[in-house]
Amino acid sequence: MTSLYEILMLILGIAKFFVFAHFIMSWLINFQVLNIRQPFVQQVWFALNRLLEPLYGPIRRILPAMGGLDLSPLVVLIAIYALEIILSNNIALFL
Repeated sequence: MTSLYEILMLILGIAKFFVFAHFIMSWLINFQVLNIRQPFVQQVWFALNRLLEPLYGPIRRILPAMGGLDLSPLVVLIAIYALEIILSNNIALFL
């Protein structure tokens, strides 16, 4: 059962990595460091959007409009950290 705990923590770590990569890439695109017309950048950007939109979409509908500021990645990161805390505090269930 310890391996189940480690697998869940690995999945949450990968999810954090994708959220951070999407966040950083959005800033680099907005500041024109990355060009969305480049094929590799375009593929990575659209792949991250397709992966994370099911998480961001419901949160965006709940959050009030912030005038162009998207707080859904922050909410997703807080939820991931909360899940990690819950899992690590209940590790005895996995032993």
